[in-house]
Parts: sequence; structure tokens; C-alpha cells
Amino acid sequence: MSDFIDANFNGLDQLSKMLKKYEVTEEDTIHALEAGARELIDDVRKLPQPRSQIRAAGYTHLLDTVTYKRNRKEIEVGWGKVYGPAVEYGTRKRKSRPHIRPTFKSNQKKYYDTIEKNLFG
Repeated sequence: MSDFIDANFNGLDQLSKMLKKYEVTEEDTIHALEAGARELIDDVRKLPQPRSQIRAAGYTHLLDTVTYKRNRKEIEVGWGKVYGPAVEYGTRKRKSRPHIRPTFKSNQKKYYDTIEKNLFG
């Protein structure tokens, strides 16, 4: 897995402050964030765009490579294809076709609810 984007959204900072009030272990928090990341990944993989028209054997589409990895105390969501960030953010020659950020923004309440449910039962 390469070229992961960092999922530092303002809501996660608020969640971190809230957790300090409760007796929640760091490991519990990581597992809850993983559950939210898995839900985001499932939603991104269901998107119709950006899908390539390539149907060759052995070819994996960009959306099918979206995954997460644990990086110490963080969960990073990103792509298994090196050109994932270029599609999401664009380049000087190609305009952006964002798919992870808009999916997160439109469904963030669902992801936060999943994290909360995993933390507090």
C-alpha cells in the first residue's frame, strides 16, 4: 500500500478531546477509528466514478484499492495505486476528480456514529 492520505479531519480532533473525559484506552480508540475507516472504504468502493474503462485481466481499479492502514496512533485511508492522490487532488496537467473527501463529508455523521458505537457500546 502506498500514497496514503492522512485523515486529519476537524471532527476527529473533537473526538479526541471528548475521549479524555472518559476512561477509554488508546487501543479501544484505534479499533473504533478502524471501524469508521472500514465504513468509509466500503462507501468509496461503491462509487461509480472514477472508474477506468480498462477491463484487462489482472487490472485492479483505483476505487477497489482504497484501504486503510494503522500508522502508530493514526488510521490513514488511501489508495493501493500510486496515482490515487493525483486523481483525488489533480495535477498541473489534469483536474481533480475527488472521491474520498466528498464521500467522507457527505457521510461523516454516519462514520462518527459508528466510531461512537464502537467506543461506548
